[in-house]
Amino acid sequence: MTLTSQKKKELAKKYGDNESNVGSIEVQIAMLTERIKYLESHFKTHKKDNHSRRGLISLVSKRRKLLQYISRRDYTQYQELIKKLNIRR
Repeated sequence: MTLTSQKKKELAKKYGDNESNVGSIEVQIAMLTERIKYLESHFKTHKKDNHSRRGLISLVSKRRKLLQYISRRDYTQYQELIKKLNIRR
């Protein structure tokens, strides 16, 4: 599933500066998190969908790399973002 433009604007407004700022790291992490949540619910009904599972693993690794970058840059911002997104770490 891809995110709709409306959903992207909502995420950009919530985690970024404005609606058009979809390139900031916080917004990218939020969009990846939404896609990961969707795939997790998808796998509850489609247990043998291994092709999508591979995509999920790549999304999780992208998000992990971005989170590592943000933690090196500004650790307090990293902690706030994790609390907002309810990410276990």
